[in-house]
Amino acid sequence: MVDRFHAAVVDASRDPRLFGDGGFPDTIEGRFESLVLHVMLVLRRLRNLPAPAGDMAQDLVDTVFAHLEIALRESGVGDMGVPKRMKKLGRAFYDRTAKYEAALEARDPASLAAELAKRLGGEAATYAGLAEYCLASETTLASRDLDGLLKSVDFSVPSLSGGMS
Repeated sequence: MVDRFHAAVVDASRDPRLFGDGGFPDTIEGRFESLVLHVMLVLRRLRNLPAPAGDMAQDLVDTVFAHLEIALRESGVGDMGVPKRMKKLGRAFYDRTAKYEAALEARDPASLAAELAKRLGGEAATYAGLAEYCLASETTLASRDLDGLLKSVDFSVPSLSGGMS
């Protein structure tokens, strides 16, 4: 079940409407940032649901990192380099999650856009649409119980600047 759930979150994080002007750069780093944001949004929802949602949250995190490790190996990182890179990815994941969560907790799109700009470059105003998308997605996810979330991970329909919708 967690593999299908993970795949749905990854698919959402790769929605082409999230990339380009006003969105994530279509790079490895941009895809990582999108993945972190989407996983974090789902984890926030799972944290507010009764058991066994906590177990599902841990399974999701474990699966995300297992797939990141596979991606590193497939990109040619050798056995000796994988642990070091995984540690770096873990730090990046948890650092971003903490910073993005603080902005979401405050329901502050300007603060979230500023955090995105720190990671993605450019001005915070560039990411205002992406920040609003995250807040709207959190609202959408909040309407789901665990069964509903596992059946369909729904995020808000992206409406970013630069003519994307």
